[in-house]
Amino acid sequence: MGIISLEKRDSLYWLGRYTERVYTTLKAFYDYYDQMIDREADAYKNLCQRLDIPNIYESEEDFIHRFLFDSNDPNSIFTSLNRAYDNGILLRNEITSDSLAYLQMALDIYGASSHSDVPTMALLPVQDYLLAFWACMNDNVWDQRARSIIKCGRYVERLDLYFRLSFPTKDIERTLCKMTPRLKQCGMAYDQEVLDILYARVREKLLHTPGWRRECARLLMSLITE
Repeated sequence: MGIISLEKRDSLYWLGRYTERVYTTLKAFYDYYDQMIDREADAYKNLCQRLDIPNIYESEEDFIHRFLFDSNDPNSIFTSLNRAYDNGILLRNEITSDSLAYLQMALDIYGASSHSDVPTMALLPVQDYLLAFWACMNDNVWDQRARSIIKCGRYVERLDLYFRLSFPTKDIERTLCKMTPRLKQCGMAYDQEVLDILYARVREKLLHTPGWRRECARLLMSLITE
């Protein structure tokens, strides 16, 4: 690829972040959906709080429809998928048309699912297409730096969501270890002190202390310095 422009680097990074955001947020949505069905109708309020998004939803049904499908809601999963696809279009030459096709198929499923009587079931293939996208991209992107930028974005997003959604500490530590070499290979400037603090928090098991997970998520946002 040669020299990567700032604009292209930004698209690579956010392609990684948005695809991971769709995948992990969908996974979280299914967990909260089960809670809403079985026990607590307003469990979605807790999800909004954890994700740090405004609760603009009028009811459980309103949340399910808008959070999943509303293109006018900047925090909806559909909006994130559209942003991932838009970045993929800009990077067609880098990620190849084969990789982009999986994002297109995920988007097609999403569009069709909005009219389904059981949208949560209809959306299940989306995660499979995203996994296929990652596998295809990993195989087709030959430029190591470009691949590292995408994966860095992916792991930064995953780590942020894992902190916010209280994933097990072992999953957080594994993601942190996956992110670090990509961060060092991608060529973007980052704050080593912030990285060291994140490792210390995980190793000291302070994530079980109230407030530390949210604090780590905030700290993570200052990791990339350019």
